[in-house]
Amino acid sequence: MQTTFSIGEVAQRFALPISTIRYYDKQELIPDLVKDPSGNRIFSQKNIATIEMIQCLKLAGMQIKDIKIFIQWCLAGDATLQLRKEMFEELKVSLEQKMQQLNDTLDEINFKRAYYGKAVNDGTEKYVQEMSAAEVLAEHQLMK
Repeated sequence: MQTTFSIGEVAQRFALPISTIRYYDKQELIPDLVKDPSGNRIFSQKNIATIEMIQCLKLAGMQIKDIKIFIQWCLAGDATLQLRKEMFEELKVSLEQKMQQLNDTLDEINFKRAYYGKAVNDGTEKYVQEMSAAEVLAEHQLMK
């Protein structure tokens, strides 16, 4: 099993531009990242795990400045365990709210798909406008 990786391998693994990984390093988001005598970054499994966490936190909507604070807390050790736990609790609530918003948006899109599907089939919006949302969606389900 490979124990170290080049920046190109890391970029490919995460589908990230090399410049992004360099940016993470310059922002001190990848602790203990070593360079070879030529100045090339050499990534360890621990560095890879850190980048995985960065990507997860970014996907969850966290900004780089806040990810940097989290990394600093990790480096500070056990004294920051409660802070890190609270951060993830808050992140969970935030994600659940975003997921609900996305589900509400998806519901509206599905309704509009059904609405316009019926209108196209009828050749007019006249009849579908007189239907309730539940009727439109129920008829759409029958047409599938």
